Amino acid sequence: MLLYIHGFNSTSGSGKAQELKKWLEAQERGSEWACPDLPHQPAAAIADLSRVIESAKTPVKLIGSSLGGFYATVLAARYGLRAVLINPAVRPQLLLREALGPQKNWHTGEEYDFTQSHLNALAAMDEPVPAQPTNLLLMVETGDEVLDFKDAVAYYRDCHQIVLQGGDHGFSRFSDLLPFIDAF
Repeated sequence: MLLYIHGFNSTSGSGKAQELKKWLEAQERGSEWACPDLPHQPAAAIADLSRVIESAKTPVKLIGSSLGGFYATVLAARYGLRAVLINPAVRPQLLLREALGPQKNWHTGEEYDFTQSHLNALAAMDEPVPAQPTNLLLMVETGDEVLDFKDAVAYYRDCHQIVLQGGDHGFSRFSDLLPFIDAF
């Protein structure tokens, strides 16, 4: 199973989630795709993802983007899984401070208040260094307009890394690298 973990205020309808789904379907592997729509509460999101992992009938590989990359890091450590982290959020409890207040999901339109309790929950999950770094593959593009790629390169310094020039936060080369991601 390839468990895609979407980012902040996103859903399974995100571009990368759908690209992965279509790519797997083209190979007659559509049943390997999983991407639950996550609640905005971090602990609830981790609980939902944990249920998917624990109920999987086949081995699970994680693919997480942005905040989903943070969640994938947490879950890879908890379950000893391999994870591909795409422009991941590092220290989201600090990065998302500016998001405090009213929020709206880009795909569903759901509105909610992003509060200090969200940040506290993220801080409680954060680790000083990634556990089992050989299980992690960092993929960043230097043109990410949302997150500083250098933070991820430093935090995941002992992990496998692919740093590509240019691009954006959406990781413009995602489709091209799907075979490589799948093989990791």
